Amino acid sequence: MKKKIHPDYHEIEVVMTDGTKFKTKSTWGKKGDVLNLDIDPKSHPAWSGGERKIVDTQGQISKFAQKYKTYKKSSSNEVKDNNSQSKSKKDNK
Repeated sequence: MKKKIHPDYHEIEVVMTDGTKFKTKSTWGKKGDVLNLDIDPKSHPAWSGGERKIVDTQGQISKFAQKYKTYKKSSSNEVKDNNSQSKSKKDNK
């Protein structure tokens, strides 16, 4: 095995979103570093059985909601009407 090509494998502390802590080995960070999770199996709906708990640390969700708050979804009837009007215009040419 070649020397000095593998990352350092050391012990770190992981802090879950509910504040619980555990120690594990990882190549992330340096020995003794603390990894604070924003999303974990206790808060992510894929693992929690559909319970929805959103962690918005940088405000991206609120920015999106603000940007598109006036967006109105068109009904399927309006789309059909627009398509039929464009077809009739082509037929008249």
